[in-house]
Amino acid sequence: MSIRERMSGNEAVAYAIRQVNPDVMAAFPITPSTEIPQMVSTFIANGDIDTEFIPVESEHSSMSATMGACAAGARAITATSSCGLAFMWEVLYVAASDRLPVVMAVVNRALTGPININCDHSDSMGARDSGWLQIYAETNQEAYDNYIQSFRIAEHPDVKLPMMVCQDGFITSHAVMNIELIEDEKVKSFVGSYEPENYLLNPEMPMAIGPYANSPFYMETKMNQRIAMKNAKKVILDVAKEFEKISGRSYGLFEEYHMEDAEYVIVIMGSAAGTTKDAVDELRAKGVKAGMIKVRVFRPFPGEELAAALKDAKAIAIMDRAESFSGMGGPLGSELKAALMDAGCKATVVNNFYGIGGRDYTVEDAEAIYNDLMEFEAGTKPFKQFRYIGLRK
Repeated sequence: MSIRERMSGNEAVAYAIRQVNPDVMAAFPITPSTEIPQMVSTFIANGDIDTEFIPVESEHSSMSATMGACAAGARAITATSSCGLAFMWEVLYVAASDRLPVVMAVVNRALTGPININCDHSDSMGARDSGWLQIYAETNQEAYDNYIQSFRIAEHPDVKLPMMVCQDGFITSHAVMNIELIEDEKVKSFVGSYEPENYLLNPEMPMAIGPYANSPFYMETKMNQRIAMKNAKKVILDVAKEFEKISGRSYGLFEEYHMEDAEYVIVIMGSAAGTTKDAVDELRAKGVKAGMIKVRVFRPFPGEELAAALKDAKAIAIMDRAESFSGMGGPLGSELKAALMDAGCKATVVNNFYGIGGRDYTVEDAEAIYNDLMEFEAGTKPFKQFRYIGLRK
């Protein structure tokens, strides 16, 4: 029987950590992820888990300690947000290239500057090319479920890549929602123990981790990372099927909402998907064939799969919660538009920015975007790319 509870997203992730009981957690506090290591340290102090908690002087050090513990053969985790993630930048690439299956809870928050403690995706999207897997949650339930699945994905022999488990700062991390928890025994059995084939403290297999790689070796390292990232798609889906057996909840690379006959579609990530679903429901009641796709997995990017799901759409709005200043759209917009072009998509496609720095995104905003799509597709309104939704006039 599942355990019915009420928890914030941070509480849910910390509860999952207690159930997994990792070997090492190194962390440095930063809003809005601070609660996660606080709660884990309380579990340790109370004797609920025997995780080794390493307090450090910075996020660069927390990732360095986590990476070192993982290289030594430990199941190692950390948590961070915003500028803390940016401070880890150098070590993120090392962890990925060393193929260390670190799991990191990322509570998304805008990057400075100006200083802002509210949600957008600029922190994790800034690290999108670091070689880490990235998975995003709409709700507290998904943050919990994603976290439990992440160990099986990252540690799989066909993958062996670090993974960011992302949720929206304050919107899910601090908001309390109903949640269904899985019994401790089932979680422990599902996740299993971490038994790396090779590790630094194995006296039977002396090895080096993170060596200098010059031109004859560097490119091959990157190609192997690409292969692992590609392999991760199947592993993510396989793990999700197994997770459904113990939870009753199904997951994929993305979620389709009223897409069976959808002509006008919003593609979005994170907590704002719930707001968009409400808009879809209201428009459906008026006879509008509105639909939504919520991208759950951003790395590896499911471009071909998304293009197939969008093949019958007449007009598509891709919503980015991070600005990349590329001139060609945001991170999600640029990658999905490229995938749609490769698939020969003829739909009208617009890329919008929303929720940056915590700006409100409402049901009315979503409905207006759908109305714009209908007018763009009909040719009754001038087409405009890269609008900021909710921008003050």
